[in-house]
Amino acid sequence: MYLAGMMKRAGIKIVIGVVAVITVLGILRYRPFTGSGAAVVHKGSNKHADRELTVGFLPVTCHLTCPVTDFASKTTATNTNFNSRVFTDFPTVVSALEAKQVQATFMIVPLAMKLREQGVPVKICYLGHRDGSEVVVGKNSKIRSLVDLKGKKVAVPSLFSNQNFVLHKLMVDYQMKPTDINFVVLPPPDMPTSLAAGAIDAYFVGEPFCAKAELDGIGRVLYYARDIWPSFISCALVVHEDLIKSQPDMVQDLVRGIAQSGAWAETHRAEAAKLVAPYYRQDEKVLKYVLTADPKRVSYVNLTPTDKDLARIEDMGLSMGLLTKRTPMDELIDRKFVPDVIREAPIDVAQIPSPKK
Repeated sequence: MYLAGMMKRAGIKIVIGVVAVITVLGILRYRPFTGSGAAVVHKGSNKHADRELTVGFLPVTCHLTCPVTDFASKTTATNTNFNSRVFTDFPTVVSALEAKQVQATFMIVPLAMKLREQGVPVKICYLGHRDGSEVVVGKNSKIRSLVDLKGKKVAVPSLFSNQNFVLHKLMVDYQMKPTDINFVVLPPPDMPTSLAAGAIDAYFVGEPFCAKAELDGIGRVLYYARDIWPSFISCALVVHEDLIKSQPDMVQDLVRGIAQSGAWAETHRAEAAKLVAPYYRQDEKVLKYVLTADPKRVSYVNLTPTDKDLARIEDMGLSMGLLTKRTPMDELIDRKFVPDVIREAPIDVAQIPSPKK
């Protein structure tokens, strides 16, 4: 509901033919979250856990520390068993979070800001990544800059994604009008196939859906997010305040686990690709390419959220009309769970299963 209203107020032009397809996809995908936990991907040796928590994520590398924490909680001596629950789009994540069917999830930062603005009691407790998103166009297209996308269809994962915000920043830099590009919203997994089919001309999303287009020979990178917005972030760990108040020690376990998982993934990139492939239900070689071909492509350190990081995103959202008021940073961020010293998660790489043939 809120997305439709904000789209209208923002005056963002959507291509009618594409909207029809997206509407059908939305109806099929927008189902309430059911079940108390995720399907078990890995079973481990940890016998210390006496409680569990389901944490939502999308199969993008911006959320990679979620399944790594899931794995670590099952194979180390943690007190909490974290079950990662994969979603395919953000509307479904919002539905589950608002209903408290999940009380912790990875989410695009502007969407968390919008939920807080609308009175949903959530807080950002940690970041998911730095960088890790690209603008992708057809491999053989004549598009060489943003100006060449004038009148074209460009997909983003949500109007409340930082990808959408950054593209609008770039449009301002190029003195383009907000209506010069036809923005469409697509779930990240649908973007490469939509580009290949000619349904869209470009997309801006988190990995590995950019690398997949490259490796499949259907797309090429037009812009790296870091070149437009240095130290780009799109997603954060968002926790419902009810969980923060009722089980702060569990949230402490979660944030520590996410932080340690990021430190481990930063120095064990090939192993991280192998670990998360079954959680993502994706080809390990695509994830390995993202994580190892260029370490600058995505980073999992320096992830404590700062007022400056989020204020910059909020400023862009306000200028676009997608956010309507400022939220005090102490209402938006809760940094008390971030550990003073972040060590690598003690993951035994020998316990990471080999891909099934």
